[in-house]
Amino acid sequence: MQLRSSELSPQLAKSLLPAYVIHGDEPLLALEAADAVRAAARRKGFSERQVIEPGRGFDWSEFSHAAAAMSLFAEKKIVELRMPNGKPGTQGGAAIAAYCENPNPDQLLLVTLPRLDRTGQGSAWFNGLARLGAIVDVWPLDRARLPAWIAERLARQKQRAPREVLEFLAERVEGNLLAAHQEIQKLALLAPEGELTMDIVEDAVASVARYDPYDAAEALMSGDIARYVRVIEGLRGEGEAPTFILFVLAGALFALHDGSAERIFNRNLKRAVEAGMRRFPPKKVARAVAEAAALDRTIKGVGEGEPWLGFIRLGLNLVDGAKG
Repeated sequence: MQLRSSELSPQLAKSLLPAYVIHGDEPLLALEAADAVRAAARRKGFSERQVIEPGRGFDWSEFSHAAAAMSLFAEKKIVELRMPNGKPGTQGGAAIAAYCENPNPDQLLLVTLPRLDRTGQGSAWFNGLARLGAIVDVWPLDRARLPAWIAERLARQKQRAPREVLEFLAERVEGNLLAAHQEIQKLALLAPEGELTMDIVEDAVASVARYDPYDAAEALMSGDIARYVRVIEGLRGEGEAPTFILFVLAGALFALHDGSAERIFNRNLKRAVEAGMRRFPPKKVARAVAEAAALDRTIKGVGEGEPWLGFIRLGLNLVDGAKG
């Protein structure tokens, strides 16, 4: 079965197939498609997940074993095969094709990879996956459709904007959907529901000259406390809203706490969160999440303390002695 990314959600609402392959050139839409498959699988009782990312010299018998093994703790499992180069090689292609001939009924196979060329799409393993489940094609969004895409995302958060505002946002992000996603998230936090005027949008998404909340979160996840404090102080000096900074930091902390870096759309931050899972002890992460909740109350004026000091205190408490 071949699906466009826009057709995936309606298909998932009807049934859950044994396998999904997500391939294409637009990172945000690919990430969202994979997340939609995971969510649908969890609703169907697939409560365990195993991620396999083959590298140089990978023994594909590990994939075969993982795909065939029954879970000790759950009846159903998602096996997630991530292939950044899209080339499993001879051994890998044979292992995937063999699985497609005899799939495990208690497992869902989710394969993510970049867009394949004609040769790749004509391979036996790729066609085996197409017969077993669905191939989800993720195509870049052309510039002419971007304002409508932004409008649809705004509507999800009960906001709307006239055409000139949508064009302004589209020009600002220059076709980068990840950047557009971040700006839309910022508008949800900093602008009211309903009609968004140009003045409101310009104030909410005004360019920050040197510092970015995602840089602060990346520095924190990397354990670079000096850089983290420097970025926080820079954001303070440039007038960035504490609400949006906390939104970005809390998202990284929750991903760290849950072991679910796939929820992070910013590529650099995602890598930092994945590294942070090995760096920070669970107790420190849980404490940081609690501190973020307290900081949220402070920003809203119902808690004690000063937000900017709270950001720095949160970072120091998380990083201090993390390796000890």
